[in-house]
Amino acid sequence: MAETAKKENKITLTKSDRWKVCWRSTFLQGSWNYERMQNGGFAYSMIPALRKLYPNKDDMKSALKRHLEFFNTHPYLTSPILGVTLALEEDRANGADVDNQTINGVKVGMMGPLAGVGDPVFWYTVRPIIGSLGASLALSGNVLGPILFFVLWNVIRIAFLWYTQEMGYKAGTKITEDASGGLLQKITRGASMMGMFVIGALIERWVSINFKPVVSKVPLSKGAYIDWNAIPSGAQGIHKVLTEWNMGNGLALDKVKETTLQNNLDSLIPGLAALLLTFLCMWLLKKKVSPIVIIIAIFIVGIAGHVVGLF
Repeated sequence: MAETAKKENKITLTKSDRWKVCWRSTFLQGSWNYERMQNGGFAYSMIPALRKLYPNKDDMKSALKRHLEFFNTHPYLTSPILGVTLALEEDRANGADVDNQTINGVKVGMMGPLAGVGDPVFWYTVRPIIGSLGASLALSGNVLGPILFFVLWNVIRIAFLWYTQEMGYKAGTKITEDASGGLLQKITRGASMMGMFVIGALIERWVSINFKPVVSKVPLSKGAYIDWNAIPSGAQGIHKVLTEWNMGNGLALDKVKETTLQNNLDSLIPGLAALLLTFLCMWLLKKKVSPIVIIIAIFIVGIAGHVVGLF
């Protein structure tokens, strides 16, 4: 009897509830901030579902606070994460053993790998293709060019948001059903490992440090550098420089070869300073240092280092 009553009282998110979440996710970056990034947009997207799942005011406050933790990924790839989160919150509201750590762990574990997928798919593939199609029509004087771009892009975007959110919602239900079997822990761990791998691979691209102090100056012998006094003026001189420097003899631009601290570091391990800075920031975050404090400290050190000639 108790089992039957529990099933009858079960709160279920309808397609309409899930669509409201999907629509709100369009405004994910409306309150983007440097400390917790997309957390406000994520919490805003979840409000329609949380209102239904947690009619009690205190439970609703706790749920909102739970989703105001740090969150950042590609804005379109947030949808599958929203779907999984909706399923987890639904099961929690119906009495399943799903705690805050589990919900936040799944979110953090998924956002890293998905962040690296969004840019190549949307910004570097889909958008340029549709843009090229619209631009080709516009260049021929056809007014349908920009209209076609606007319609196609938004149809693809909204369809992707909805169907990937539904996919995540259905997958999330299966995850919670098998939580006792350890599937949830395995997925969280695997996603976290993949996220760390993606972040590690992007350090060299995102983080750049250049130490300017000169370690040594070595005079070059005559013939190893370009003699600017012997270069003719005009286009003929430009052609001669480009030929000798880049395409021909590979001559140096100056008669003295300078070796900077950065040159030595690059010859040892390229990107070592950037990697160490990343590890330092991770260690500070682990020690509960505010991201705002870390950002301000990096700004101060960078400006001071530039003034004294270090960077």
